[in-house]
Amino acid sequence: MNSNNSEGTSIKPLLDRVVVRRLTDEETGTKSASGIIIPDTVSKEKPEQGIVTAVGEGKWNENGEKRVPMDVKVGDRVVFSKYGFDEVKIAGEEYYIVSSSSILGIIS
Repeated sequence: MNSNNSEGTSIKPLLDRVVVRRLTDEETGTKSASGIIIPDTVSKEKPEQGIVTAVGEGKWNENGEKRVPMDVKVGDRVVFSKYGFDEVKIAGEEYYIVSSSSILGIIS
């Protein structure tokens, strides 16, 4: 495992891609305190949220001389475009591979 990877994720994203673990209903607040799950139709158009588990090295600048640093790091809680990711399943866990341009923000 390298410094750009945590949580035992055995995938290393390339270039400006990021591996994200989707937040659970409890983590995002789509499940009420009493255990009632709020239906997907209520939050259909909301962006996704997740925790960054691995980060690529960044893409090359226009001249191809150096890499552009990534804006996110492992452990960041991020909001990303609902349609801007690819799903992968690794060791029974679901992860999303997201391009850095699909990440809308970091939640602090």
